[in-house]
Amino acid sequence: MTTASFKKLVNQEKLIYLVVWIIWYIAPLVVIYSHSQLNEERPFEWRPVLIMWENITVFFVAFILHNWLLAPLLVFKHKTKLYVAGILLLMATFTVFQCSHHPRGPRHPREMAMEKNKPEPHMRHMPPPNRPPMGMHDVGAFALFLFMIGANLGVKQYFKSQEDHKQYEELKQASLEQELEYLKYQINPHFFMNTLNNIHALVDIDPDRAKTSVVELSKLMRYLLYEGTQERIDLQRGIDFLEHYFSLMRLRYTDKVRINFSVPSEIPAVQIPPLLMVPFVENAFKHGVSYQNLSFVDVTMTIEDNILHFACSNSKNDSQQERGGVGLANVRKRLDLIYGDSYHLTTTDGPTVYSMQLDIPLNV
Repeated sequence: MTTASFKKLVNQEKLIYLVVWIIWYIAPLVVIYSHSQLNEERPFEWRPVLIMWENITVFFVAFILHNWLLAPLLVFKHKTKLYVAGILLLMATFTVFQCSHHPRGPRHPREMAMEKNKPEPHMRHMPPPNRPPMGMHDVGAFALFLFMIGANLGVKQYFKSQEDHKQYEELKQASLEQELEYLKYQINPHFFMNTLNNIHALVDIDPDRAKTSVVELSKLMRYLLYEGTQERIDLQRGIDFLEHYFSLMRLRYTDKVRINFSVPSEIPAVQIPPLLMVPFVENAFKHGVSYQNLSFVDVTMTIEDNILHFACSNSKNDSQQERGGVGLANVRKRLDLIYGDSYHLTTTDGPTVYSMQLDIPLNV
């Protein structure tokens, strides 16, 4: 996870706490001021506000201890036993403090008289009422304390899950990029090896055409060098690469091999992964062309509703080998990694014709 992303999550968490505590501290001031405005006989006084702020501060101290000391033990370090011991100690401390400072009930007449230094004779020997160990105010405060602890723990767990999710996605993306690079670098030498074999065959058949093939190969290698290593390329550049490849194949084979490559008259300005269709075309020539018999390779590319339809069909020669290879296996992996379930690949292996169709979205 990048430092910027981590700081953003931390700032969001701190902002939530800041807003909540600002509201909590402002609420008593607003409530008491509103009551003074509604009841003219009760003017606004700061003393009740300060008392409520004092009580809120007790919760705030407990929150600080839990948020920065205890909660990290459970959320980040997974020290459950130490967290439980700490939270029990904090709860006990809060309860003792709350019970010893809870508001008292109606004041005893003897206490009121003693404050005025005018105790009535019949009140001098009357003991003040005993303070109850725990009243409804203490129960409500303890419930609010538990709610605060749970909410704080929930918020912290939420942002921790967000952090873990971002780290997982970044690791997953890095893994995908590494795997894609590995697959792409396997396709490049695989294609290069097949092309050199084609030129080698032309050297024995027609040296002049072999020289022309070298020129076509240089165009292909320029593509592999400058664009084949990119994550995405323009669709037009991918079509140009296939055009050069078909030109190279036409130089190699005789008129007994019919080669057709059909593309739309207008190519949209969209991008696709490089070398995505090349393995299918390579396999069509590798497994479908014969020097002795009439053969064909038909490649059609159409675009409809922002979907690229790529179809390739070829004849099957007599020495048909097991279809596949490094290039085709890798392109399937690349499709899974890049498009997931949004692409569609079908193959048909007939008695004399092998065909495939690939449909990929152009907005991914």
